[in-house]
Amino acid sequence: MAIYLNTNKPLENYKELCRKEYMVDKSLIIEKLNKVLGTSDKYICITRPRRFGKSSIADMIGAYYTKDVDSKLIFENLKLSNSESYLEHLNNYNVISIAFNKLSDKGNTFSDYMEMIKTTIINDIVEKYPHIDPKKYFTISDMLNDTKEKFIFIFDEWDYIFNNNMFRDNQNDFLDFLRNLLKDRTYVALAYMTGVLPIKKHSSTSALNMFDEYTMLNDMLYGNYFGFKEEEVRTLCEKQSKISFNEISNWYNGYTNEDGDKIYNPRSVVKALQNGKCISYWTNTGAMDEVKNYLKYNVMDVKEDVIKMVAGEVVDITIDEEFRAGQEAPKTKIEIYSAMIILGFLSYYDGYLKIPNKELMREFEKALSDESFGYVSDIIKNSRDMLKATVSEDTETLVKILHDIHNSEIPILQYNDENSLSCVVTLAYLSARDTYRVDREEKTGKGFADFTFYPRRKADTPFILELKKDENVEVAMKQIKEKEYFQKFMREFDNILAVAICYDSKTKEHSCKIERIKLDIR
Repeated sequence: MAIYLNTNKPLENYKELCRKEYMVDKSLIIEKLNKVLGTSDKYICITRPRRFGKSSIADMIGAYYTKDVDSKLIFENLKLSNSESYLEHLNNYNVISIAFNKLSDKGNTFSDYMEMIKTTIINDIVEKYPHIDPKKYFTISDMLNDTKEKFIFIFDEWDYIFNNNMFRDNQNDFLDFLRNLLKDRTYVALAYMTGVLPIKKHSSTSALNMFDEYTMLNDMLYGNYFGFKEEEVRTLCEKQSKISFNEISNWYNGYTNEDGDKIYNPRSVVKALQNGKCISYWTNTGAMDEVKNYLKYNVMDVKEDVIKMVAGEVVDITIDEEFRAGQEAPKTKIEIYSAMIILGFLSYYDGYLKIPNKELMREFEKALSDESFGYVSDIIKNSRDMLKATVSEDTETLVKILHDIHNSEIPILQYNDENSLSCVVTLAYLSARDTYRVDREEKTGKGFADFTFYPRRKADTPFILELKKDENVEVAMKQIKEKEYFQKFMREFDNILAVAICYDSKTKEHSCKIERIKLDIR
């Protein structure tokens, strides 16, 4: 039985996906692919971070095009069935589907790896075309050409050996294999590749320069088909009652495609809905270790920017180049951020860089908690004391912690701009994110509170923070009361803490006042 050519594996995989309760129909991407079949635009490489649905879509595409299988029962219930080109191309092509993350059982060298792939392709061709004698051909491309038929190539995890730093001395040989198999071959009806890393391009003569690439930084055509759009997440949330859309959004929203649509990581959303619990489902520890190295050695002042982003700020920067497969370790700040965007750790849109969501924020907090980060790790650890001091109304400890953070050697915390006080406060309360929903500049009462801390556990005390620079705490406390910032808590809590924090730029001192306000539950 064939392994790569016209197998039923993509169909069986896609059937499993369609049987899932939290499945989103992305079939209209095939309508776009139908338009480029057999044209000079038939070479497509789409790259996204892990768990953005790349393999599922590759299986869907294989299930749709592959001869010798019947996938009509699956697709007739999907959006694609309403397309004019739907029936014309359904199960009408020879499809060679390869996932390059499978290693040979016979050895672990590049030769073993390529021998497995080449031998499997040759055996599949001979099985389908018995008149083809492999001994008469020097290359696989010559064999395919003599079949006189058209083929669609679907390559998943195309960058596996690059992303995992395998066979480093042979990576260009792998690119040459793909070029010889695909470039300028009349038997190619479509070549569709997907992975994490974009193709390495040194010049116009690059091995795979015939591919059009669509990446996290540059994709105006296929951005809607990778990741879940916000309206799709809303629809999924309606299928269950354990988790609200707002909670899902708080945890997993944060990416943006080039159309400006909010994009969610599919696996995290589905796992949260299945388990009835929002936690971090991010498991890409290897890549996170790489990010930790950038932070640890503070390459090009990256650590300062990341601390700023952990504190809820965005970084205004232009990212105009992409980290690619086979590229050496990033050296410049732009290359480092490009790599972090490609891997999904940062989100970039309209010139602003940020940590996408709470799930990724947790990963950065864990990274910065490492003792090798010195005072940064101390800030994160001391944030537990900050929360404890607040709910116990211990203003002396609050002032001391704020003073220590402000006097650290972290440049962005020296109150050089109007957001710095908020940045210090955010870092001081990092651990509060575990048990509180922390909102900044939220509309409540008659205005916008600087910070509101809404407890996830009913036994905990809610509190509101108002920050002032070069004012006294009485002014800040008066604003909390007059603008009735506590109004949003009145239905569920009978008391709340009002916390006023001020900084005097002349004396370089912080001051704090806390009052417990009784609420009438309505």
